[in-house]
Amino acid sequence: MIEIKKPQDLARLRHLALASQGLLQAQAFGRGLAGAAKAIAHLGYVQIDTISVVERAHHHVLHSRVPGFKPEMMNKMLVEGDTFEYWSHAAAFLPMEDFRFSLPYKNAIKGGQTHWYKNPDQKLMKALLARIKIDGPLRSRDLDVNSKGEDKTKRSGWWDLKPAKKALEQLYMQGDLMVCDRAGFQKRYDLTERVLPDHVNTKMPNVEEFAEHLLEQQLRCHGLVNIKGLTYLRRNGELRKTMKALLSKKIMQGELEQVQVLGDGRGASVKGTSEYLIEAGALERRQLRLNNRMMILSPFDNVAIQRERLKDLFQYNYQIECYVPEAKRQYGYFSLPLLFRGEFIGRMDCKAHRKTRHLEIKALYFEENGFDEGLVMAAFVEAVEGFRIFQECDSVSLGRVEPKNLAEGLQAALNNLD
Repeated sequence: MIEIKKPQDLARLRHLALASQGLLQAQAFGRGLAGAAKAIAHLGYVQIDTISVVERAHHHVLHSRVPGFKPEMMNKMLVEGDTFEYWSHAAAFLPMEDFRFSLPYKNAIKGGQTHWYKNPDQKLMKALLARIKIDGPLRSRDLDVNSKGEDKTKRSGWWDLKPAKKALEQLYMQGDLMVCDRAGFQKRYDLTERVLPDHVNTKMPNVEEFAEHLLEQQLRCHGLVNIKGLTYLRRNGELRKTMKALLSKKIMQGELEQVQVLGDGRGASVKGTSEYLIEAGALERRQLRLNNRMMILSPFDNVAIQRERLKDLFQYNYQIECYVPEAKRQYGYFSLPLLFRGEFIGRMDCKAHRKTRHLEIKALYFEENGFDEGLVMAAFVEAVEGFRIFQECDSVSLGRVEPKNLAEGLQAALNNLD
């Protein structure tokens, strides 16, 4: 058991986590379309985001890692068969090479497990499949059949859109249909056999293969794992049992080492410990040099989505507050984590006003980390300039700043960007 109880030990563990995420190099995966495809293959998934206060998370995650990434590249990868859409712990874009590992859940849904809808309308589903087979791909907005499969084209039909949409999504979740194209948030569905590239492995994995896949994927993209993270939001008792057995085997064989974070990892007396597993020798690997680049991350970024791990490693207590009543919000509707020199040092609540092409920073909060104010302010201003361009905004405004003594200098620096 490796005990993490000194600041330098914790710094190495943090470095492992961030390097595994591709967040310590400017071009960890390359540039443009090829870099984006490589990033998704490495990360294992990119969560699809419905919130558009700023550029959506599935674009934001790749923007943070891949220079030259453009939002339209996401659909290009989908259409060209580099990625596919399905459920990870949430709706996501996944690498096509991992397609077979979506099959167990699809099979469970087809066998009666409920994802969204109970008692799916089998007759309507059959009618939709027949229509797509004959007429080709369709969008949910194109639906014009009722629960009997009758064509409602010449009637208003709005009332039967909801059951038809449910039937379409059920067919997608159980694997009969795949998303073949997107226009923004409008998805087009087609028969799975017409979407899948010929080379894709479609053999159903057994539970042992699935556990091995998840472990390899999580070690690759996170550097450190625990049982909760490995089976994150997967309500599958057999998988969890198999995963525990696999971890025990790899510990016994010396392939994995146990790591225990004591207190807050800084030598402070904080109740509780957290345990993780890393590949043997991972903490002895050569470390990348930290630079002075600040990163503005998405709330749904892969490095931040498991909040307990974020708190364990970085002492960064983060909650997205768009689901919290306004009166109870502490940092704002959609605050974005700020990463600098291996630490999460703050958060920024902002909104991109697309009609006026203006980025409004409603509130900016820095943690009390004793950082070099000059370095941080310069890095923040540079990061905001890149973020503004990504949001296709022409101007920036700054509202509340904490600590308050930074407000005047930051405002003056941001004014120079206009």
